Amino acid sequence: MPMFEQEYEVFLEAQRRSATGQRLEQLNKDLTGEKKLLKEVIWPVLKSFDGLIMEYELISSTGVKIYVDVFYEPLGIAFECEGFVVHAEKITRDRFIFERMRIRTIAMYGYKYIPFGWDELDKRAEACRRSVYELIGRFSSTAGSALNDLTVSEREVLRYALRLNRPLRLKDACYCLQLRVTATRYVLIKLVEKKLIKPHNSGTKRIHEYTLEENAKRYML
Repeated sequence: MPMFEQEYEVFLEAQRRSATGQRLEQLNKDLTGEKKLLKEVIWPVLKSFDGLIMEYELISSTGVKIYVDVFYEPLGIAFECEGFVVHAEKITRDRFIFERMRIRTIAMYGYKYIPFGWDELDKRAEACRRSVYELIGRFSSTAGSALNDLTVSEREVLRYALRLNRPLRLKDACYCLQLRVTATRYVLIKLVEKKLIKPHNSGTKRIHEYTLEENAKRYML
């Protein structure tokens, strides 16, 4: 993912330039977990680093500073990458208590705490991306807009199809969502059920292409 690597370096440098004190120290430490979280899940879903803050600083009710791995400011989502050894296998009682305090502090600010395990990111990245699509769709709020009726993945497919100026193929939707065929086909089926897309050649048994229904365009307004 060469484009990710280039954009990540620019993003990280900008984060460091804007940071001071302990947050800058955090950003200068080993960020392997944060980078993996961004590369495998967040960046493929959002397709940019806009609205993201690394090592986001919060202060607990007792004055202790805590840092969120990756914070998505538009929706107040605190993403975390947690390794099994540090967060489970060899955790001390003091560390266990500190981790509970971190979660309470995030909740106190009204943010959503969304943790992922390292092994999940390593072995089940697609499932992680799918859950983020659904979570962002659930948390998104655009009052008065028809987009409220759609998940993030459904919206992205409609927007992508609108730009194509030709029938949408399954492989187009896979590329757009960065998901495999089975998960992508499920999104397309839901859009057909919602009467937002339709098979391009309805007489064939196997559906290879889709076109937008007329009312789909109002979801893009």
